[in-house]
Amino acid sequence: MTKKKKVKSTSKSSKPVQVKRKKALAKPVSKPASKPVSKPASKPASKPVSKPVSKPVSKPVSKPVSKPSTNPQVKSTQFNKKPVVKKAAVTPVAANEVKISAVTELPKAKVIKRKAVVVPPPAPVQISNWPKAKVKHILVSQPRPADGDKNPYIELARKHNLHITFRQFIKVEGLNAMEFRAQRVEILSHSAVILTSKLAIDHFFRICQELRLTVPETMKYYCINEQTAYYLQKYIQYRKRKISYGTGSLQNLLDLIRKNKNEYFLLPCSDAQNEQIAEYMQQMLLRYSKSVFYRTVPADLKDIKNIQEFDVLVFFTPTGIRSLKQNFPQFKQHNTRIAAFGHSTGHAVSALGYRLDVFAPNPKNPSMTAELDAYIKLCNKR
Repeated sequence: MTKKKKVKSTSKSSKPVQVKRKKALAKPVSKPASKPVSKPASKPASKPVSKPVSKPVSKPVSKPVSKPSTNPQVKSTQFNKKPVVKKAAVTPVAANEVKISAVTELPKAKVIKRKAVVVPPPAPVQISNWPKAKVKHILVSQPRPADGDKNPYIELARKHNLHITFRQFIKVEGLNAMEFRAQRVEILSHSAVILTSKLAIDHFFRICQELRLTVPETMKYYCINEQTAYYLQKYIQYRKRKISYGTGSLQNLLDLIRKNKNEYFLLPCSDAQNEQIAEYMQQMLLRYSKSVFYRTVPADLKDIKNIQEFDVLVFFTPTGIRSLKQNFPQFKQHNTRIAAFGHSTGHAVSALGYRLDVFAPNPKNPSMTAELDAYIKLCNKR
């Protein structure tokens, strides 16, 4: 009897053991058949790892690895929608994914880098070596100054005992309000104005007055040089925080504008102004509007009977050279010397068939009066 009881006990004890084994084997076998392989790979990795390590690692790693593993074709679309977190770079698979997302994130940021524009040096001007005859009479193609004795040309005449005649070779005509409205430019929508000459300042405020516009005090002004900036005192109160100016060169003005790239610029100009500033501003991807405020036309010079009586003719714009050609088509230079200020004016002299004898600015003399002073010393020396 005792033996039979033992057999029964063993048989009873063996049955539950077999059932337990079947249940334990059924769990791991049934799960991989129904779900993808990624989850069983993540569970055994999380169990042996201790609790403090599993908390920071399991969250960032499980999300990017489990989603793309189900459908490998959906990888590119998922990463385009949501950029990969930097913490996913721990695994080798995530490192490759970060490289793909780095390429896709660049166009989304829309960061516009405005590179500095390097203005190429102007073409050299050819200056002749014509014999330097004595200088007594000079014609300056500008209106007679109002300040009288303070003008540098008056001081030059006193220094060398010269006779200087002022006669403007060009005529400036301002656009009226109707002509300006035809350009469809709203002045008050801009936050900054670029001023390259005193004429631009005069006609800018004239148009504002004709249109009955009040220029706000927040308007900023970027001038080509210091003299142009101080001329603004005629119309507004001079404040350093609103007015900026360069050294007179185009490169310096563009560098000054590029530092304030968030402004909406307005460029008042004439119909004959060079397009160089607008082209460089377009290369720098700046917001700007170019508008014509005035036009320059040749003046009528019938009051000058004999142009040959002048020893030196001084010009400051290409339009002035064209006015000389238009008013005196039979003019032959001979001993009459021509002085030009600026590279565009110097090139216009040679383009129309004249000879250039005096040129400014140059490294030695930045102004026309200083260059004429040095030239007259050589011509009138005894």
